[in-house]
Amino acid sequence: MAQVCQICGKKPSVGHTVSKAHNLSKRRFNINLKNVSAMVDGKPRRLRVCTSCLKAGKVMK
Repeated sequence: MAQVCQICGKKPSVGHTVSKAHNLSKRRFNINLKNVSAMVDGKPRRLRVCTSCLKAGKVMK
């Protein structure tokens, strides 16, 4: 399943792990997703929502 927030569309970003000797290797910063049962058009639906959307109140549980 894709790591995408179904409210804001936020996706994982890409960066580097940096060792003490400053060797760089690719890594992925995943977003914090939660499975939430939310009301969509008056019906309960399962959504994958990032925690920043939950905290901002963009989703009504």
